[in-house]
Amino acid sequence: MDTKPRFFDEMYDASGTPRDPYSLYSDWFGQEDIKHLRNKSQEAEAFFRRIGITFNVYGQQEADERLIPFDIVPRIISAREWARLEQGIEQRVRAINAFLYDIYHRQEILRAGRIPAELIARNEAFLPQMIGVNPPGGVYTHIVGIDLVRTGEDDFFVLEDNARTPSGVSYMLENRETMLQMFPELFTKLKVRPVSHYPQNLRRSLSDCAPPAFAGDKPVVAVLTPGIYNSAYFEHAFLADQMGAELVESHDLRIVDSRVCMRTTRGYKAIDVLYRRVDDDYLDPLNFNPNSMLGVPGIMDVYRAGGITIANAPGTGIADDKALYSYMPDIVEFYTGEKAILQNVPTWRCSEPDSLKYVLDHLSELVVKEVHGSGGYGMLVGPAASKRELARFEKKLRAKPSNYIAQPTLALSTVPIMAKKGLAPRHVDLRPFVLVSPEKIRITPGGLTRVALKEGSLVVNSSQGGGTKDTWVLGD
Repeated sequence: MDTKPRFFDEMYDASGTPRDPYSLYSDWFGQEDIKHLRNKSQEAEAFFRRIGITFNVYGQQEADERLIPFDIVPRIISAREWARLEQGIEQRVRAINAFLYDIYHRQEILRAGRIPAELIARNEAFLPQMIGVNPPGGVYTHIVGIDLVRTGEDDFFVLEDNARTPSGVSYMLENRETMLQMFPELFTKLKVRPVSHYPQNLRRSLSDCAPPAFAGDKPVVAVLTPGIYNSAYFEHAFLADQMGAELVESHDLRIVDSRVCMRTTRGYKAIDVLYRRVDDDYLDPLNFNPNSMLGVPGIMDVYRAGGITIANAPGTGIADDKALYSYMPDIVEFYTGEKAILQNVPTWRCSEPDSLKYVLDHLSELVVKEVHGSGGYGMLVGPAASKRELARFEKKLRAKPSNYIAQPTLALSTVPIMAKKGLAPRHVDLRPFVLVSPEKIRITPGGLTRVALKEGSLVVNSSQGGGTKDTWVLGD
């Protein structure tokens, strides 16, 4: 009996026939020389290395900077599939924004008993300093990344929500630029929707959220980076450049006349919108971590007074919380009055005794994640873990069960990669990027496809050995 799990192959059906979105690409691929395509893969790597698309890995003894591997076989999504995803993503983002407003104001969802009050009160991502604060335009989550996985033809699940400082959009843009340079003929054969307008839309969306009392016709937008040693520094610099915004660090900023101002050759200039890539705890040493050298002393006071827009708003991390994630279907229904279009992955909250017992009894079958974890760190993939790893993780779980949630090991869909011997299936996820302004939600067609390059691996994070692909959404 064959006990191997059956994974949904996005390119080929069970008979080996290309699925509709891939039919034209498959015809093209069949006429190409494999050696030529391998050379193209090497060209892509050289291109990424030349323009400096790297990320830093902390806690590693080897060199800090790494190149994110790029695979030249695109992931292709039909117009029909994308239309449904767009609906679900927009619904979820609206609900998250409404939830954040509520949780920092009247807390109606807690009064209604739809989520436990202690989940908020004891959560380190909840910022009491944000209670009663009204962000300009009512927008908390200006930039959102929704991580999706697929298990079947029409089966998409939200794996997690990224409402704090979602990263990866620069790789989405550079992946597309690379494919356009290497395979221009493909873009004449297929109607692939563009993603190149993202930086302009980001600028427009942020500008639309500027404080009305200060912003003129062209609000001043700046990107706050922790500096060159941050793992996503390339992206910070890239987006600032593409938007035509200033890239600033904490030492470039100070409070002048109740405004946050940046140093220029002509003196200090007031900023209307600050796209910050610094975590809440380091944002303001007067209000949060007093030892922070990455933030601006007093910026929260200016923010609360309506003197600047901070994107994303402080305190949005509560919506990223993996324990709260399990309540997202209730949150969507509570604020939209509709059932969630996109499904959640079934989740056991280890803080609940019955759930903890089940997780401990089935540890080798489940994926266990830290509630505040990210980047693939601090998690256990049960089926791939050794007995020693399982035993070690069981001790951590028993010591602090509220720190973990568990999920089944999903049969993630596969998309082929360009391997040494030709095409080979690998597991993927997808992070579409969403821009929110008071009047409009813009969803870039596609997003960042991350791929687990190791055969059989389900971990797609670049810090854990994953790579990326260009994501093509076809036009009608």
